[in-house]
Amino acid sequence: MKIPARLGTPLSPSATKVMLLGSGELGKEVIIALQRLGVEVIAVDRYPNAPGHQVAHRAHVIDMTDGAALAALIEQEQPDLVVPEIEAIATLTLVELEQAGRATVIPTARAAWLTMNREGIRRLAAEQLGLATSPYRFADSLAELKTAAAEIGFPCIIKPVMSSSGKGQSKVDGPDQVEAAWKYAASGSRVDSGRVIVEGFVDFDYEITQLTVRALDADGTPATYFCEPIGHVQVKGDYVESWQPHPMPPVALERAREIARKVTDDLGGLGVFGVELFVKGDMVWFSEVSPRPHDTGMVTMASQVQSEFELHAKAILGLPVNVGLASPAASAVIYGQHDARAIAFEGVADALRVEGADIRLFGKPESFARRRMGVALATADNIETARSRAREAAARVKPVTTEK
Repeated sequence: MKIPARLGTPLSPSATKVMLLGSGELGKEVIIALQRLGVEVIAVDRYPNAPGHQVAHRAHVIDMTDGAALAALIEQEQPDLVVPEIEAIATLTLVELEQAGRATVIPTARAAWLTMNREGIRRLAAEQLGLATSPYRFADSLAELKTAAAEIGFPCIIKPVMSSSGKGQSKVDGPDQVEAAWKYAASGSRVDSGRVIVEGFVDFDYEITQLTVRALDADGTPATYFCEPIGHVQVKGDYVESWQPHPMPPVALERAREIARKVTDDLGGLGVFGVELFVKGDMVWFSEVSPRPHDTGMVTMASQVQSEFELHAKAILGLPVNVGLASPAASAVIYGQHDARAIAFEGVADALRVEGADIRLFGKPESFARRRMGVALATADNIETARSRAREAAARVKPVTTEK
């Protein structure tokens, strides 16, 4: 990949320009990290006034699944790097642009293409790399889904092949729930392909995110660095709490990192990857990978010397990284609790009075009851206390609607 040879000055002929495709709360933090290094940032999203739009040098609103519109915008802006931040992108267009030498995609266009679709990354992990995964089938219709679920057995997990943050995901305990899961998967898909994955239920003790960073070493060679494992709680596939470090037996940790290394080596490029894994005792199964900062990794804003967003910004620019842990810490999600276009937050001062706590409000222009509108962070001497503090701080923030 092409790495900027030097860092320029924003809004000048020497500028180093980075385009973010997707400008939610994760993209916003990446933008801030890039701007601290003097990078000119262009934020793109499907709706106006997205969190990243509010802090970027320029903002654009387009349908990023429209390949022609995406290619035209990249041609217009001529960024040095194109950084996908979400899955709902015309990734085949990125592949074509990269092959033609018209764009440098982070970490690679192939990685963005494979991971947008759960089928691509699951087949890569299980069938090409030989990694342990849950059993799985794919289905293109309700009839196929019923057959696939019966073959996998109950309970099973049904997900759209294209979605994120747990959207459209269901745990199905019996045949009578399959049709509802099919409809829910269609409603939660970022790109309605009419295709789902059925996964066998893994009896795991816990799941982790192994943040894996590909960055250049002192010799200018790509090297792999591992953050401490992040534990998390999910509800309907959506993260609600995370903490770092999550304790693991040495054998399991070694296996987790071996899996993460194999997947990220194959995907290539530079930057942060969020590798999700199931763990039971010393056994580890691959679940998914995001070739970008991960939502459960928001805890690193409190726990690490460099957050996952700083790590991503530095790695993609070819700069040294530091994955060191600063303190045990935890995060807890703040939900909107209202369906409203105008929302405000009370209790922020009370939340900040919790020992070791901090608050991030994302600035999303529209709230939904289950939309992630902010996150509470907390540090402590141990993860149990940090989790308690983060939950308490999050609970003290009260979203209120201001619509009349």
